[in-house]
Amino acid sequence: MNNRLYGNLIFELSRKGRQGYTLPRNTYGSHTDELPASLRRQAALKLPECDELTVVRHYTNLSHDNFGVNDGFYPLGSCTMKYNPVIDEEIAALEAFAALHPLQPADTCQHALGLYYALQQSLAELTGMKEFTLNPCAGAHGELTGLMVIRAYHQSRGDEARTKVLIPDSAHGTNPASAAVCGLEVVEVKSGPDGLVDVADLERLISEQGPSIAAMMMTNPNTLGIFEHDIPLITQMVHRCGALMYYDGANLNPLLGVCRPGDMGFDVMHVNLHKTFSTPHGGGGPGSGPVGVREGLEPFLPTPRVVERAGTYSVETGDYEQSLGSVGCFFGNFGVMVRAYAYILSLGRENVRMVGPLATLNANYVKESLRDVYELPIGGLCKHEFVFDGLKDKSTGVTTMDVAKRLLDYGYHAPTIYFPLLFHESLMIEPTENESLDTLDAFIQVMRRIADEAKTDPERVKAAPLTTPIGRVDDVLAARQPVVTFKQMSHE
Repeated sequence: MNNRLYGNLIFELSRKGRQGYTLPRNTYGSHTDELPASLRRQAALKLPECDELTVVRHYTNLSHDNFGVNDGFYPLGSCTMKYNPVIDEEIAALEAFAALHPLQPADTCQHALGLYYALQQSLAELTGMKEFTLNPCAGAHGELTGLMVIRAYHQSRGDEARTKVLIPDSAHGTNPASAAVCGLEVVEVKSGPDGLVDVADLERLISEQGPSIAAMMMTNPNTLGIFEHDIPLITQMVHRCGALMYYDGANLNPLLGVCRPGDMGFDVMHVNLHKTFSTPHGGGGPGSGPVGVREGLEPFLPTPRVVERAGTYSVETGDYEQSLGSVGCFFGNFGVMVRAYAYILSLGRENVRMVGPLATLNANYVKESLRDVYELPIGGLCKHEFVFDGLKDKSTGVTTMDVAKRLLDYGYHAPTIYFPLLFHESLMIEPTENESLDTLDAFIQVMRRIADEAKTDPERVKAAPLTTPIGRVDDVLAARQPVVTFKQMSHE
């Protein structure tokens, strides 16, 4: 019998009168630390009443049920959920970094400002950009900041008519959202049958709307994991009409050590430190979205800025007439930056060069090992990720959702499903460069087993997950009518 009380909330374990600890009243002297009556509650707060062991076991059991990259394989496409070395966590937790206050004098935190500056320089070298700001706190925040730089650039030249952004139909959803928040109009560029930008459609849009186009946002390799081999032509076309090229850094992994966005002709880009450089971002954070620009666009970057002069680091906010000003509180998520810089240093120049090739090798190995049982809508070489269109045998009625749920029974986190929207049963897999051949082979074996189960026992797959604390939930009901509060019940 399982005694872990799966599915119970701490309130459900509550029993009236139970206590985890007691503290004696202060009997030393006449002074007491009791709050004045005017500040005290008139009725006791309805907190769960549990003994100490129940509380400890409850939260320990919950932690065991939380899947993370330290527990197993995370094939989550488009998000690069990679292992973050423990040394990065230890360095970020050092008191010299963790105990800093953002308002303390610069001469008392030269080590932190030096790290900040060095990370800017490292990112510039890795991406081919001239200068970076680390202020944006997430990828989408970086997109918005980058687009604001582009808009400020056009306005500085008196080119107020450029209010449109070209975005491929395979783009991440944050691209059009960021453009809209920036007050720009989104113009969709179609993809061809090969999953790449349709250059003919792009040429039509530029010829029709060229003077009103501010930029084109691209992710390369794109969301299907395919390298946009026409990028020299695309950047030439966009630049010729007076617009700028924006690079979404979500898929930067396969490029590291191989090529740089700046060398491809991109003018502005953001990097997801929490994707490419060590900090897995499950659960909504933390994040960091540094923005880099090519030479000539540095004046538009936000403040504050960390600068170095004669070996001394300082924070500057003034004398930047064309700057966007502040885009967030202080300097962004500094702990993520510490992890990222520690990660870059631990790899070193030699091993950073291996990130891209290994990410590409792992993805193609998994793809080729499964393409006979899963539908591969676009063949050929992929980069760090690829997309299946569900099972190859559609007659079983087993969907991508069913496959993802069944994976949970075998101890794997599900891949990204139903994205991108180009295919009805999209299943996106990204193994990342960190995974071993043994891990990939084990995952491939399970994926093939599920494909066999779909033929021999499809109802079992459709009922999955069968071994998790909570079974198949109604996803639509949970999204439309979420229950976010607990109804207090009496346990006399």
